[in-house]
This record gives sequence, structure tokens and C-alpha cells, in this order.
Amino acid sequence: MAVEQRTSHPLLATRRAGVLMHITSLPSPFGAGDLGIAAHKFADWLAAAGFSVWQMLPVGPVGYGDSPYSSPSSFAIEPTFLALEPLVDRGLLAKSDLKIAPRDKRRLGRGDCDFAANRAFRMARYAKAAAAFHAANGSRSRDFKRFHERASWLGAWVDFVAGTDPTARAMHAWIQYELDRQWADLRAYCSKRGIALIGDVPIFVTADSADVRANPSLFRLRKDGTPEVLTGVPPDGFSADGQLWGHPHYAWDAHRAERFSWWISRIACAAERFDLVRIDHFIGFHNAYEVPAGAKTARKGEWRRAPGRELLTAMSGSFEHLPLIAEDLGALTPEVEALRDDFGLAGMRIVQNAFWSGKSGDMPHNHPVRAVVYPGTHDNETTEQWFRSRDAAQRARFRAYAGDGPAHQAMNRIALASPAALAVLSMQDILGLGAPARMNLPGTASGNWKWRMDPGIVGGAGGRRLAAKLRALVDASGRV
Repeated sequence: MAVEQRTSHPLLATRRAGVLMHITSLPSPFGAGDLGIAAHKFADWLAAAGFSVWQMLPVGPVGYGDSPYSSPSSFAIEPTFLALEPLVDRGLLAKSDLKIAPRDKRRLGRGDCDFAANRAFRMARYAKAAAAFHAANGSRSRDFKRFHERASWLGAWVDFVAGTDPTARAMHAWIQYELDRQWADLRAYCSKRGIALIGDVPIFVTADSADVRANPSLFRLRKDGTPEVLTGVPPDGFSADGQLWGHPHYAWDAHRAERFSWWISRIACAAERFDLVRIDHFIGFHNAYEVPAGAKTARKGEWRRAPGRELLTAMSGSFEHLPLIAEDLGALTPEVEALRDDFGLAGMRIVQNAFWSGKSGDMPHNHPVRAVVYPGTHDNETTEQWFRSRDAAQRARFRAYAGDGPAHQAMNRIALASPAALAVLSMQDILGLGAPARMNLPGTASGNWKWRMDPGIVGGAGGRRLAAKLRALVDASGRV
């Protein structure tokens, strides 16, 4: 029986251009980016450059290896995103609290993110500001109480991160309250400048998480609480051993019994923060790869069906348009394509793949309109790194298609010229950066997510000149 296909999200009804830039990659004097001054300046720069979309990586609390894709909560926001300067403005901190020792200024202020130092510096200040807030009876304010009522997930997160320590519990509840305020401010600021926000939702959650502790019946666990099987993907172009993510699989019968309410709440929470969210590993909604618990690699596993059509049907009842982008890279099958298309979801195209594989379907001029095109994602090499690492035949194929000149500029032009409704360029590719700026190497557990933009790029004369060139390119491609 034929299935009526749903229409695409209204945001993708116009040809748009965007930038992939994670919060931690923003400049900051404290070790990693946050929701404060630099985020607002970056929004100004995006608007000046003609972009109307800002895409981020997952914004939940980071997990092992500082990975945003291994978060211990599907609902909370990473605590260190809380900007400190607004806390000074509100009298919760003194200006002197933000002073950094001279020996630490260069290490914290420039270069790769220093997550450990960033966390240590900020958490000490958060503790002081939280104490000041509660001492002033701010916790009894109407806004604070309304946030508690709206954030039904907050109790599970506080239980997980703070245990029974009353001071820690009060601090972490306050952090999420303040993050909610700062996020709303940033989103409103972006909206006034015509910039939509796109987020990222990992399909799986970690075993040691607030989600699993609060809802163990929704996951396939042993009696001792450990996963029965582990998530991952089989060997591919990224890794000869495959990728062993180690997350528990869902107990789909339990989700059916509750009419997928946990998933609907998860996407609803994301939709409060973003206009659209990318579902990482969308293929897992059709079938997911299972690796035996205790395995050291993902070489041996099996695919198991998932009730994606039931899940998306249930979600559709809560949204006028599903606010989802399908990360449909990998082992794409006709069944996965049908699942994506029947619900009106845009898929993804990676321009690097066209010249790596040579398949005509990957070539940019053959991209479908209902798609989001990237030169490369956070998992790929930067374009300059990619071009230098290709063999002679691949480089020749690229040059025949793209012409001469810097590889990153050619790649950005190709992406913007694609028929795809949305083209998203990584900030690293806009700047023409090489291997040191790569965000993530799949299959590795350390050394990732660290790239941070130099503070002078978006605020100085060079940033203004770059914005003017990009605006001309965006306009020429018929995008906004």
C-alpha cells in the first residue's frame, strides 16, 4: 500500500546557507566557548556574511573523552556553556572573580580548548554564584519555579550529577535554570538577525546516564544494569575495526507500551532550543547494529530491526512538521530511504564523498533538493586536509570538476551551488584550515573536539572582509 509522503519542514522551503560551528569552538578567555559575548558576536558575523543558519553539535553535558555524542543526559545542557559575564552583570559574581592568573591567560584564551582547566575555573565560579542566588531567595522566584515545572527532566539530572549532596543539587539545578535563560537570550538574538538554529541529537544514550538510571525499563539491560548488547557500526572507511560506541540498545517494546513518550519528550526539548535537529545515525531507526557485550571491537555484530516508522508516526502527532534532519550516511538501503522520504525529512550529502567514491549519485549536481549538503562534517577531515591526503586520481577528479585555486574555496562554492535546500559549511573550511583543526576522528577516544577559533577572526577587519566575500558567494548561489 502506498504511503502518503509528508511535506518538508518550512525552514527548508527556501535555499539557505549555514555554518557548522560548535559552542566550545567559540573564542573564550576561560578555556572553551560558551553562550555569552562571543556567541552573540558570532551571530552578528553570520548575518553580515549572509548566512541564515547556525548548526551546532549536541549541546548536552559531555561524556567520556569530552565527547558531545556520549552525553549523560538527553535533556540537560552542558554546564560549562554558562557564560560568566552575565552573572557579574546580575550581581552574582564580582568582576574580580573573572580574573585569570597571568600564567594561565594564554593557555586558556587561545589555541585548542583546555576542557579540564575550563571546567575547573568555571565550576568554582558557578558554586559561588549559585550560593549568592539562593541566599537572595532567587530559588523562590516565580521564574525559577516555572523552570522547575517545565523541565520535568531536571530531577533525574540533578540526582545523577549531584547525588544527595544538597549544595551540589542546588548548584546544578541553578546552572540549568541559568542556561535556559542564556539559551533563550541567544536564540532570540539570532532570530532578530534572521538566523535559525540547528542542533544534533545522538540516536543512542550512554549506559551511565541520567536517562538510563531514571528509565531502566526503556533499555536492554542485564539484571546488574549493564547493557545486554552494545551499539556501534561495522568496519567502514573510517575504521577497519568498526566503531564500538558502547551504548545500550533500546527496549523497543517498552517504548511502544508508553507510546514513545520518552522520545517525544526528547525531541520536544530539543525543539525548544532549535528550529531543526539532526538525528545522528538515522539508519538506526530502521535497523541498528548490535555488538556482544564485552567485545573489544565492532567487527562481529548483527543488524536488528527498529520500529522507526511507528516512532516517527507517534512523533508526528506532536509536531506540525517533524523538526528533524536525517543523518542518513552509511549503509543506506531503499527501506531507510523510504522511511526518510515518507516523513518528509531531508537527508545529507557530503561533497567529499563525491570525489572519493566517484559515484554519480554523490556528485553535487545530482543532489536532491530535499537535502542538506556539507563539504564535510565534524567526523571528516577538513577540506584542505582531505585534498592533500587524496591520491592523484581523486585530486584530478576534484580539479576537473572544481577548477584551480584553494581546495577549501572550491569546495565551499560547490556545496553552495548544489541543488540541496540547505548548504552548511564548517567554520574550519571557511577559514581554510588543515589537519590540526579537525574536530573528530571516529574510532578514537581522546584528542577530539578541541578546535577553537582565534578571537580575532570575527571581530577584526579580516573578519569583516571575509564576511563580505562570503556574502557575495552566498548571494550568487541564490541562498540566504
